[in-house]
Amino acid sequence: MTVDKELEKLSHSTPPAATPEARARALTAAMQAFDTAGNNALAPQGNAKGWRQSSIINWIWSPAMNKKFLAGSALATLLVIPAAGYLTIELTRNGSSIVDQTEIAGNLSRGEASKQPVAPQAPAENGTLAGQSVADTQALQDKETPALAKPGVARISEFDANDIATLTNKSEGSATALGAAKRSAPAAPGIAPQQQLAEPMAAIAPSPAPPAEGRVQIQLDPNRERFANAAANPIKSVATDPVSTFSADVDSASYAFVRRSLTGGAMPDPQSVRVEEMINYFPYDWPGPENAAQPFKATVTVMPTPWNHDTELMHVAIKGYDIAPATTPHANLVFLIDVSGSMDEPDKLPLLKSAFRLLVNRLKADDTVSIVTYAGNAGTVLSPTRVAEKSKILSAIDKLEPGGSTGGAEGIEAAYDLAKQAFVKDGVNRVMLATDGDFNVGPSSDEDLKRIIEERRRDGIFLTVLGFGRGNLNDSLMQTLAQNGNGSAAYIDTLAEAQKTLVEEAGSTLFPIASDVKFQVEFNPERIAEYRLIGYETRALKREDFNNDRVDAGDIGSGHSVTAIYEITPKGSPAVMNDDLRYGAANNAPAENADTARQGELAFVKMRYKRPGEDKSALITTPVNDSNAVAAVDAAPQDVRFSVAVAAFGQKLSRIAAVDSYSYQAIADLAAASRGADTFGYRSDFLSLVRLADGLSQR
Repeated sequence: MTVDKELEKLSHSTPPAATPEARARALTAAMQAFDTAGNNALAPQGNAKGWRQSSIINWIWSPAMNKKFLAGSALATLLVIPAAGYLTIELTRNGSSIVDQTEIAGNLSRGEASKQPVAPQAPAENGTLAGQSVADTQALQDKETPALAKPGVARISEFDANDIATLTNKSEGSATALGAAKRSAPAAPGIAPQQQLAEPMAAIAPSPAPPAEGRVQIQLDPNRERFANAAANPIKSVATDPVSTFSADVDSASYAFVRRSLTGGAMPDPQSVRVEEMINYFPYDWPGPENAAQPFKATVTVMPTPWNHDTELMHVAIKGYDIAPATTPHANLVFLIDVSGSMDEPDKLPLLKSAFRLLVNRLKADDTVSIVTYAGNAGTVLSPTRVAEKSKILSAIDKLEPGGSTGGAEGIEAAYDLAKQAFVKDGVNRVMLATDGDFNVGPSSDEDLKRIIEERRRDGIFLTVLGFGRGNLNDSLMQTLAQNGNGSAAYIDTLAEAQKTLVEEAGSTLFPIASDVKFQVEFNPERIAEYRLIGYETRALKREDFNNDRVDAGDIGSGHSVTAIYEITPKGSPAVMNDDLRYGAANNAPAENADTARQGELAFVKMRYKRPGEDKSALITTPVNDSNAVAAVDAAPQDVRFSVAVAAFGQKLSRIAAVDSYSYQAIADLAAASRGADTFGYRSDFLSLVRLADGLSQR
């Protein structure tokens, strides 16, 4: 009881203040103990004698502080503060403690530097804390030491989107990334914080084995790619829905992406397959118009369906007038190039630079090139420059380097401003956007960017979108921008593809001969019961849109061809899927005074288009009758048969039920028999893809 009272008295009493001499002796003893323990450790890097910088300071410090004339004096204070600062810097810089550098900086910024540190326990000879076993000491250290503050792993806080993008793709500037830390990072679901960050941060903290090429290794989500696609076109009854309307499409991105997937050893995502783009990827020798007075000619072939003997295919081929190279108009091109950190891959910015070099070498001396880059903020790399100064343009391309986040909206605005500044009347004015993915800074929704593009296309400036790389590809956005910017979209996976798109097909890519091109097909209910348009799901239009010149549609370039294929079911065929209408018979009966020729038609094909710079459309029509039909598949023209093989392949990759029973081998046989001259080897490559798909599908 007496002891309790004494303890209670002590608890309310004020402890005596420590004398300056006591403080000096305690500090000296702690530093000597620290040095004694450190002498048993391995010498730090860069000091062969095994002495640490703190040992040198202590050798000078201890005798001086033990002198009474220094203890408690102002001179002691002047010595303590600089020496303590030097000691802290040296220990931290040389990695000889587990001090969390990021946390120190944060404490200093919050004014926590004045807090008194807790004196550490002196370690025993075996490295444990006094009075503790080895296991207990390790457990205590694991408990009290943050997981990310252990040697070789630095603590990091959560970064915003810009910092993560930079950190992911470049290890240089890691100190800047650390300084940009803002909030404590939450652990990913199911992953401990130390597991989540240990590997990515290994390149930042002192580490014996940094990642290859010094790049921080952060795994990309393979499901980030977005594709513009829709449900496959259904079978429609001619009795109730006799008219099919769609916009022309000359894009080729889907075929190149399918090829990239198959050659990489994987079946393509069905959503990435747009059958019309696969069909229109290949050059065909369709008959073209004789002059530019009527820029298109339509050729229609009706043939048996290879995968269904009870249906037929109506093959519609359109060929555009080919402008002779000597008469091509002057071009004003703006290269809008994504140089964000994610472009730092061999198949992205380096391939892009090579592709644009090919295009520059294809242009004429009087053409104009400008370059705008974007990565967080847009910047003009090259103001409008004539191709006669080719070395200046190529030098600007060569100097492009990746880094930063992707803020494309501002870049689009800047590119259109430059295109307008150098606008060529009666010439080609085009922005060529090259990117690998999302615009994640500024207006980034498809609708926001669509609005920007729609506003700018009124100035007579077209848009080409070129996609590069994998892992971040936003095909959906590419399609939205191209379709609403009076342009086209392509995917560049190899330099050979760049050669095809930007050199061999430069006329169709760069020089438009018609805009807002629309197709409408009306089927005769007396001859045709049902139909199904193969592809063009994302290009569907309403029936009334065909005659509405305010409705935007696809654009066709010089010499370009457009192919559309319908699977049609003749009336009375066992393949008819829809029952006859109970009350529709009278509507389907031919009129008494109907033209006999019209009654014999299978369908009527119409096409609307606008000449460049004009607001009013023109109309071309083509009736389809028995004279367009062939009795057997082998009797169809060679190019028709090959395009049908491509259509079958695209449908099979899209998992369309109509071709389930049609094998890859049958597709290969049809394509091989109709391969033809194949000047550039595109058709031979197609056969290789069919064989790859056949092998991969049997895994």
